[in-house]
Amino acid sequence: MIPSSNLLLVAASIAFTLIFLRAIYNLFLSPLSAIPGPWYAAVSDIWIGYHALRLRQCKTVHHMFEIYGPVVRIGPSRVAFLDISSMRNVYSVYKFDKSSYYKGLLTNENDHAMTTLDHASHSIRRKSYSPHYTPNNIARFQSEMHETTLELTTFLESTAGKSSLECLAMFRNLMVDVTIFSLFGYRLGAVGKWIVGAEDPLSTAINDFPKRGILRSVVPGWAWNLVSRIPSNRWRRLCDSDKIMAEFVSDRVYETRGQANAGKIEEAEKPTLLQRLLSHRYSANQPVPDSHIISECMGHLVAGSDTSSTTITYILWELSKRPAVVKKLQAELDEAMPDSQAIPDISILQELPYLSGVVKEGLRLYTAAPSLLERVVPSFAAKLGRPDEDFDLMGYPIPAGTIVSTQAWSMHRNASVFANPDAFLPERWLDSYSSSDQLVKMHQHLIAFGIGVRVCGGQNLAQVIMRIVLATICRNFTIAASSDTNEKSMEIRDSFVIFPAAMQCNLIFKPRQS
Repeated sequence: MIPSSNLLLVAASIAFTLIFLRAIYNLFLSPLSAIPGPWYAAVSDIWIGYHALRLRQCKTVHHMFEIYGPVVRIGPSRVAFLDISSMRNVYSVYKFDKSSYYKGLLTNENDHAMTTLDHASHSIRRKSYSPHYTPNNIARFQSEMHETTLELTTFLESTAGKSSLECLAMFRNLMVDVTIFSLFGYRLGAVGKWIVGAEDPLSTAINDFPKRGILRSVVPGWAWNLVSRIPSNRWRRLCDSDKIMAEFVSDRVYETRGQANAGKIEEAEKPTLLQRLLSHRYSANQPVPDSHIISECMGHLVAGSDTSSTTITYILWELSKRPAVVKKLQAELDEAMPDSQAIPDISILQELPYLSGVVKEGLRLYTAAPSLLERVVPSFAAKLGRPDEDFDLMGYPIPAGTIVSTQAWSMHRNASVFANPDAFLPERWLDSYSSSDQLVKMHQHLIAFGIGVRVCGGQNLAQVIMRIVLATICRNFTIAASSDTNEKSMEIRDSFVIFPAAMQCNLIFKPRQS
């Protein structure tokens, strides 16, 4: 009988040998061996997982592009690229399916549009909500957007610039109010609660959910089950953020369905997303299941609230440092908004060139989701009808099953497209500053809301509310940063969506003289 100590030694030796052989294969024999990149990335996914946990993945990948060029191997079966032609092929032409990374963003343990991996299933889901986000339909909700924005403006005037305000929470609560009304026709009053110093559990859960998602995507299931039981109230609220949202959304679904069954809901002038989902059918005999409706609404709640609010905050922080930019913007707004308390229709705001430049520049530098958009290479032989053919990525054959991706962070900082790419320069988007060819290139590289068939469905809502809020705030106030809000505190961290290193942005809003 072999002693147990010898058995352990044999097992350890076999495991070490297998790991060593696997490393040798990944480094020298894998079909991806010719692709440049750090050797340790080729050996294991631990390296990229480590940087994801450090909340620095998009910056790390960007640094790899600077070292190795536009195609980089970032894992044994992961390749990142920085090329507009390849981007079109992956996301628009061949419509590769998403990777399992997105399953970390499940809501209530169910799929929604963002976590549906294959293109066919996503297309079915998208048809249920896409009519809600058309420009004409979003424009119908302007009165509620104006009302919430002016409520915040009135509060800012009452502070008279005497103290700083934490803007991440402030604008998140504004976006929560706007998004919830668009989704459910429900007035939550998150801004009002924030004004009186009350914490809204739903707003906090929305903020926590992306951080929970990145943890779930890189931590093994057994480890997640352990860490989610850590006895800390604040930690447990983060881990249970999906449950908090699910409870709220479920109440709205069952309440609205009950009203509809009782005949208490008339045909609405501006139907909510929930009403559309309740009446939609996947096929003649298949209504949308309640589990789908709940998870879809939760996904839209997260995507609509904790994204635009962060971008708005970063834009205002940039403006606090740039009086020349503010002067140009306010001159344009003073003419378009002679009454500072009367917000123009979105059709007017969209035609203001400098405001549009500020918004685009904010989305370029501070898009809320700048990280890798992972896709899985399919069996390309089947797609092309030619045997033994791999997907060609800028001259490199990529076998089926490889995860390929690009990221907005790097597309938006391509120095050959955006001169002085790290500078906040709204003028670059003006006809008088850039040539028509350059403007076309810049717009092609601006993928703040994604690219291809999986582009963000709610981008029209985001574009409208950003213009309304920025126009109203900048028309009525000059902005200054408090002493504790600086380059270091505002350094970007990414948990799929971005946030400042200090997890706060304190700004001072000084009412303008008449």
